[in-house]
Amino acid sequence: MVINNALILIIEDEPEIAEIIGTYLSREGFRVITAGDGTVGLAHHLRLRPDLVILDIKLPGRDGYEVLAAIRRRGDTPVIMVTALAEDLDKLQALRIGADDYVVKPFNPLEIAARAKAVLRRTLGRGSEKMLRVGSLTIDPQAYRAEVESAAGPVMVDLTRTEFRILSHMAAGIGRVFERSELVDACLPEGEALNRTVDSHVSNLRRKLAAAGADGLLVGVRGVGYRLDNIHGQ
Repeated sequence: MVINNALILIIEDEPEIAEIIGTYLSREGFRVITAGDGTVGLAHHLRLRPDLVILDIKLPGRDGYEVLAAIRRRGDTPVIMVTALAEDLDKLQALRIGADDYVVKPFNPLEIAARAKAVLRRTLGRGSEKMLRVGSLTIDPQAYRAEVESAAGPVMVDLTRTEFRILSHMAAGIGRVFERSELVDACLPEGEALNRTVDSHVSNLRRKLAAAGADGLLVGVRGVGYRLDNIHGQ
């Protein structure tokens, strides 16, 4: 999995911060481009197709939440939020929209570089991943697509990135119980290590699967964690 020479777009309205982040990323071999507001950042994203976006929330023009939502509508470019907003609600909102990681200012630039590498390792090189099937559910890791087969045909399950990661990770181990801590390490952004956050994502995932016709596929194991139950999915 190659991450050298990846293109990273920094959308940050404070030039000093953008320069610091860019300098450290460049030292690690990444190519860097910057934008000072959300509108320009989205234009760069559309034109240049970066491998990763580092995104502030408080931006002139379109704020970070709007930019993140627009990027998600276009595809699955990984996004790291870098912001002074430190409340859990701010983090949860960003993660629910589809952020891959969330870093609070002030920060160590070395940490940004390390997190960028971690996110790129998770997101680049997915071409070798195969389709996963669990009963009536089919998961395509390359397309970030999940469908439930019904009598009327396939039903798309509209998932966030984190929900999709959790589902794919568990689908690789049918019948096995996954502890919350394992799901945090494997599927949630670095620094977002709250068990209640996992429970929230799993609850939303279970509800969406049920709505698509796969009720009972994802089950909880009291005091331990969760598992995908193939019997209910058949």
